Amino acid sequence: MLFGCTNDDVNPGNEVNPVAIPASVSNGTTSFAFDFIHALQGTQPADDNLFVSPLSLHMALGMLLNGAEKETAQEIQKGLKMDAVALSELNAAYEALINDLPVADSKVSLGLANSVWYKNNFSVEADFRSVLKNSFESEIIGLPFDDAAKSRINKWASDKTNGKIEKVIDQISPNHVMFLLNALYFKGDWQSRFDANKTQDAPFQLAGGQSKNVKMMYVSSDFKTGAGSNYDAVQLPYANGQFNMTLLIPRGQNTVNQVLNGVTGEGWTELNSKMAVRGVTVGLPKFTLKYTAQLKETLTNLGIRKVFSEGADLGKINKANNLFVDFVKQDAYLGIDEQGTEAAALTTIGVGVTSAGPEPPRFICDRPFALVISENTSNTILFVGRINNPESK
Repeated sequence: MLFGCTNDDVNPGNEVNPVAIPASVSNGTTSFAFDFIHALQGTQPADDNLFVSPLSLHMALGMLLNGAEKETAQEIQKGLKMDAVALSELNAAYEALINDLPVADSKVSLGLANSVWYKNNFSVEADFRSVLKNSFESEIIGLPFDDAAKSRINKWASDKTNGKIEKVIDQISPNHVMFLLNALYFKGDWQSRFDANKTQDAPFQLAGGQSKNVKMMYVSSDFKTGAGSNYDAVQLPYANGQFNMTLLIPRGQNTVNQVLNGVTGEGWTELNSKMAVRGVTVGLPKFTLKYTAQLKETLTNLGIRKVFSEGADLGKINKANNLFVDFVKQDAYLGIDEQGTEAAALTTIGVGVTSAGPEPPRFICDRPFALVISENTSNTILFVGRINNPESK
């Protein structure tokens, strides 16, 4: 059975702008993305959904890196896969992403924003302020750390994620002196639209062996497809084709956890280089999810340890106090429907003191699957998800 699609309102024109960052940064951020997912999977229940932004976390930790020294800085830089990259070069790459990703595709809405909130009686080093303002285009705001400050920080998060992430700070502890925030927002229409008239109830096999009904969307068109050792892959472009969602569908008895744990930065690059266009049918559940993860354990497993201890070297933020990172948290949102995808992530770092013819091949996501949202020219991975249990919209 073939399912058609429409291309209403999507102009396949060439309104795209390449995003150029050094290969050393691009390769490092890609490796970090999958190292992050591997480490996160190890800290989360195996049957839960996951949805995070490696880019948002990398950039928030990049801000923190500029305030770190000695062993603390070395651990962060190594954990970010940037130990062979000069800090000035890394900062320039962040600046390029902040400026160029939002205009990479004129038909995709993308926002990247940074902010620093500090307790108004806490002194912030001038050089740290300068690099955050110039390289990260960060807002830097001093406030009394009271309930009004909490409300203002949460409003900033909501504004920068189009209302998808409404609260990132539950409480401000007496030892908190600074919050570093990165917000990433994405909204893109499919290049080949799913036809809402073809969406139907279909069974989705859950990880535990049970099944549930989901609203399954279908589209038949020419898409890039490929395969890894234990999965099949299909790439769904957005709008003018600068951004894509790549679906990784486990084969046989392989689980989505095994698939994600087997994908490395090099493997991801190889997969993309070998993809070929063919006519296929894709089935994708229509769903939304919200996800929150505390990332201290995950980052510790990536070798970023000292920054969480009382011996943290954060003198480039403030020389007079012994600072440490109290928490790193990410809140994320994903919505997928016939029209396209809306996704958002907010990373918070809390700093404290002490297709006619034969039926085409089918790529049907009717069991736990993975997804990656990325940008073509810079190979930047914006979001990665593990979908074990899609909740219908």
